[in-house]
Amino acid sequence: MANNLAQDFQQLQQQINQHIIGQQHLTERLLIALLADGHLLVEGPPGLAKTKAIKTLADFIEGSFHRIQFTPDLLPSDITGTEIYRPENGAFEFQSGPIFHNLILADEINRAPAKVQAALLEAMAEGQVSVGKRSLPMEQLFMVMATQNPLEQEGTYPLPEAQLDRFMLHVNIGYPDAQSERQILDLVENEARRKEATAAASHLTQDKLFEARQQILDIHVADNVKTYLVELVMATREAKSYSDELAQQIAVGVSPRATIALSRCARAHAWLHGKDFVSPDNVQAVIHDVFRHRLLLSFEAEAQGVDCDTVINQILQLVPVT
Repeated sequence: MANNLAQDFQQLQQQINQHIIGQQHLTERLLIALLADGHLLVEGPPGLAKTKAIKTLADFIEGSFHRIQFTPDLLPSDITGTEIYRPENGAFEFQSGPIFHNLILADEINRAPAKVQAALLEAMAEGQVSVGKRSLPMEQLFMVMATQNPLEQEGTYPLPEAQLDRFMLHVNIGYPDAQSERQILDLVENEARRKEATAAASHLTQDKLFEARQQILDIHVADNVKTYLVELVMATREAKSYSDELAQQIAVGVSPRATIALSRCARAHAWLHGKDFVSPDNVQAVIHDVFRHRLLLSFEAEAQGVDCDTVINQILQLVPVT
């Protein structure tokens, strides 16, 4: 049953890739976040099918989807909902906001002020929304995919590091290659002619998703893999013991939340590839997306043009596989 369930999700990934061409890394990270019960932040230029990716995922699984366009004039109540007075009975009635859906696209999250970002991040971190004196729980299936446009910085409100830490993954995507670009052109033309079905052939139920999450938690992780995972985390905090150059590049290491996220994502990655155990390869496959937004670089590193991915590559070279 476990193997059949993994095959269902592998087939789901293939179906999504037929609609989202040239972004296999993004579609796999979407499924990993879904299976690991986390949220992801996607950064890339406009027009790269970020919105279509999560919308296509929602078409293939049981659940509701809603897109929230973040703007500077957005209010927290525009996301969470508000109390509406009913004159016929003289009472206030809560009108739920768009946050109460299973899959949420927070488009251009850095365009909204801090209060609005905090309202969304409370739902992500605590699984609840505070309205007045009440706290309303979220659905069991609840995943947020937030997007940022790296090309525009004017009129934005960058997410603080503590709030970035709430995202399990930070995925960077770029432009597709020439072959993929041609396939995108053909796909869009065929869809415009209505030659391809736009509706999903089948839906994965939420029960199957929750069963898959349980199987992932039960995947075997050997002690040496856990040790390797922890040493990768400690290398960001005790960089001096690994390399003077590394120590000069890192200002603040990753948090314990990164350790948990790295473990769960490595489990999901292994399970999604049909394995019943986690190997160091699975840890290495997801470490960039887990560490990228949690690792704070020093001023010297930024001045030299060193980015987080370069530092993470150095960590992988310095920490031996146990």
